[in-house]
Amino acid sequence: MPANKWIAGARPRTLPAAIAPVLVGTALRHTDHIEINLLNALLALLVSLALQVGVNYSNDYSDGVRGTDAVRVGPVRLVGSGLATAAAVKRAAFIAFGFAAAVGLLLSVRSSLWFILLGAVCIPAAWYYTGGKNPYGYQGFGEVSVFFFFGLVATIGSYSVQSHRITWQSLLVAMPVGALACAILAINNLRDLPKDALVNKRTLAVRLGDQKARQAFIALLLFAHLTALVAVVITPYAFATLLLVPTSVVISRSVWDGAKGAELIPLLGKIGKLHLLLSTTLALALLAKR
Repeated sequence: MPANKWIAGARPRTLPAAIAPVLVGTALRHTDHIEINLLNALLALLVSLALQVGVNYSNDYSDGVRGTDAVRVGPVRLVGSGLATAAAVKRAAFIAFGFAAAVGLLLSVRSSLWFILLGAVCIPAAWYYTGGKNPYGYQGFGEVSVFFFFGLVATIGSYSVQSHRITWQSLLVAMPVGALACAILAINNLRDLPKDALVNKRTLAVRLGDQKARQAFIALLLFAHLTALVAVVITPYAFATLLLVPTSVVISRSVWDGAKGAELIPLLGKIGKLHLLLSTTLALALLAKR
């Protein structure tokens, strides 16, 4: 039983999806010509990371007890592979959610108590993605949830804990962040499509079918670049995000050419890096605005 099994179970390659929105939302505060509250930014980052780890452990537990991870192509799952008991993984998920709730409460006190209500929505949404009797992730709504929570909510929320308001600018910069977070999930679902179809896990990829799922994935990358470019209305330096288009083209060609199963695993890491690089570039563009 590997000593680092809990690190592997937390699925580090998905963590850029938690870091990116905080980077962008915090950097947007600079465009208000007001000093960034670094402590609030750090607390927001801890909440985001804890929620991501919590949802990863939650998915591991829920899929494991349902048996949908019995034959695994991608990264190791703790319950499905027998590396940890279902009870232990469930406990790890609750610890992560509890940490997110505690830090979120502190952040709410420092910013706005409305964020307590937001946390009361985010944590159940993370659990019921694959948990409960009728998980919405099994009905094809996973990408919608990821775009909303790890795109709109996380990015706008990271800006709002600094500014105490929601603006059209925060909505705009949240778009590419959410699209690339969706792309991480989409490549996972494309990889698992054959197995998921067999166990009646009707992800969006299963519902669309292989070819349309590939087209949808490429559309997400295109949407991310287009919305990042539109951010030139906020800062002219957003043009710098075009430097990452070649990376997206390489990834898209692999998907379009029919990469499947284990062949898609390396792309998960590449998309995670693209997500973090594009978000960092956009954040730097916002910080560079005078």
